Amino acid sequence: MADKGVVARLRQVAVDRVGPTEQSLIVAWGGFGATFGVTRAITHWIRAGHGPSSGGMSAGGRHLHHYNIGILLLAAVGGVALRGEERHRRHPVTATAYGSGAALIVDELALLIDLEDVYWSREGRSSVDAAIGLLALGGLYLAAVPFWHGAARELIPALGRR
Repeated sequence: MADKGVVARLRQVAVDRVGPTEQSLIVAWGGFGATFGVTRAITHWIRAGHGPSSGGMSAGGRHLHHYNIGILLLAAVGGVALRGEERHRRHPVTATAYGSGAALIVDELALLIDLEDVYWSREGRSSVDAAIGLLALGGLYLAAVPFWHGAARELIPALGRR
């Protein structure tokens, strides 16, 4: 069980060092990572034959790629950025929509680059998966460098006392 003093100190580091911009970045990168992971899991589940018989989403018999949803999310976030009130621009839902939309597009980037449905090609998938995972973790770190450094200063001495 975590030392309540450490938890309280970490919470204070977040309050002291993570401003509104960093908070939005953390939420956006978290949304990116979570959406990418869930999307990969769902697509593997469908491909294994457990999902819809059509192989995914469709409308009027036409297959819809999830990058379409990503484009819609980014367009909505762009609209909020251009015309929304300040409280909506910095709202966690806006940041989450941005990160999620970007993840849905990046997940099908090979399709968008080649304009062919190469989603399941062995050559492209493993390198894209690794790169996106690293991008998500790196972005989460870079979005809040002061917080992570402050958290490390709080945690390292606490670990030494055990």
